Parts: sequence; C-alpha cells; structure tokens
Amino acid sequence: MHTLSRRHLLGLAGALLAARPLAAETLPKVHVIKDANCPCCEDWIGHIRDAGFPVSFENMDAGALADLKASLGLQPTQVSCHTAQVEGYVIEGHVPADDIKRLLAERLDAIGLAVPGMPYGSPGMGPETEREAFDVLLIAKDGTASTFSSYPAAG
Repeated sequence: MHTLSRRHLLGLAGALLAARPLAAETLPKVHVIKDANCPCCEDWIGHIRDAGFPVSFENMDAGALADLKASLGLQPTQVSCHTAQVEGYVIEGHVPADDIKRLLAERLDAIGLAVPGMPYGSPGMGPETEREAFDVLLIAKDGTASTFSSYPAAG
C-alpha cells in the first residue's frame, strides 16, 4: 500500500487549483434603475450580464427616475431611459460594457458615462450591424461632458 505524504497532497492540491479555469476578472455589481415597461432596458441588462457584470435592478416610476437623474448630476441633455450605478459612478443609458470596464480601470474623477437618448444599434437597442453613430460621454463633476468613445454608423 502506498501512502501520500503531506507534501505530495499539497502538491496535488496546488496542481488541481492551477489546472482549473479561473474567471478572467471579477467585476463589480451594476445596479440599474429603470421603468418597468421598458424592454430595451432589459436588453441592456442582458448585455451587461453577458459581459460578466453581476446586475441588480429596481423599477421606478418616470417622475422619480427623472428626479434621481437630476440628483446624480445629470443634465437633461445627457439622459436616457435607465440609470445604473457601479462603484460610485453613474452609467446613463445604453453604454457599452467595454466602456464601463475602461472607466473602472482608469478610475477617472467624474460622475460617470452617458449615452444620451436611445441610439439605434447601441447595446440593447437593436442589431449592431445596423447601428447609427453615437458617442459615449464622460460626465465631469461640474456636469459638463466630453467624448469618452465614439461608435461610427455600421456599414
């Protein structure tokens, strides 16, 4: 009968841990506040989940949601149908997951990101192959906006 020493057992355990696939990254939870009757908000939540973010959400009536957006520092020209929060940042509208990841990696001193309106072909708003051009805005703490990234029209 062959017995394994503690050293062999620890070595085997280490090899098993090294061989198992690890998550490429651990992403923070995104909390979404949305209108209950908005299907594109659900589609955007799916996009964020598919990118690896854990997501929670709550429904809010339109008036309260507008008040929330204003209280978070968003200007009327910067708003969309849903508002999300992640690690102290506001994510307004159909912002692509890769832009959220970039914001979190760069840790910019800002309110957050916004895709004003509901541009067709942005995440959650129809096929990317038919996308209209749109910009993702970086919202500064004073409420001003600058272009964070640009997406050209498809085709």
